[in-house]
Amino acid sequence: MSSLINKVAIVTGGSRGIGKGIVHKYVQEGAQVIFSYRSSREEADEIVDSLGSEKVVAVRSDASKGEDAQQLVQSAIDHFGRVDILVNNAGITKDNLMLRMSEDQWDDVLKVNLKSVFLLTKSIMRTMLKQRSGSIINMSSVVGIFGNAGQANYAASKAGIIGFSKSIAKEVGSRGIRCNVVAPGFIETEMTGELDEQTRNSYADSIPLKKFGSVQDIADICVFLGSDQSTYITGQVISVCGGLNI
Repeated sequence: MSSLINKVAIVTGGSRGIGKGIVHKYVQEGAQVIFSYRSSREEADEIVDSLGSEKVVAVRSDASKGEDAQQLVQSAIDHFGRVDILVNNAGITKDNLMLRMSEDQWDDVLKVNLKSVFLLTKSIMRTMLKQRSGSIINMSSVVGIFGNAGQANYAASKAGIIGFSKSIAKEVGSRGIRCNVVAPGFIETEMTGELDEQTRNSYADSIPLKKFGSVQDIADICVFLGSDQSTYITGQVISVCGGLNI
């Protein structure tokens, strides 16, 4: 039996990579989904065409802007009447060593990766409080747990998501709202597909399971956290990394 029947979800950054995988899996599991994208209009339209406009709505939105975040939540309510799940997945990287990292590189990554989580969570809160239910799933990274050279901005943003999520879990748990974190490791996406073979092999060797994960691996845990099978789980960080953070 599908585990997300009659549930409505918002997924940010849903036109590519992990976000796209989550959108497809959520629809497969019975949910109605509204997802945001910033620039990938063609990819977004293809997703809607393949899954059906009665089940999926794509909205061009910059979740790091307060007005856009509010409009995205309102679009979900206008189309589907409620919101049961929020997946804060949108994120970027602008890697550089600290001595070379510009203030803009720092600000841009923190704005898209962390500020967007604050804005979307704040925008959805009134709706979920009225419902006295909801599942917020925030996408961090194992880099936010143990850091990575050349990614101080990215690591800071992803570590910030963990602290933020634990705080929200304590703040609204009594109202039936859960907030959890998924921390992916090396996942097969368009970004990792650009790595040369030597680099890929080096990364794989550092993973106890000796392979990259799939988008499906992340989507599956997001289904679980959005479903009624996880109603007693909140404030947790679930690493999907093949044991990389052991």
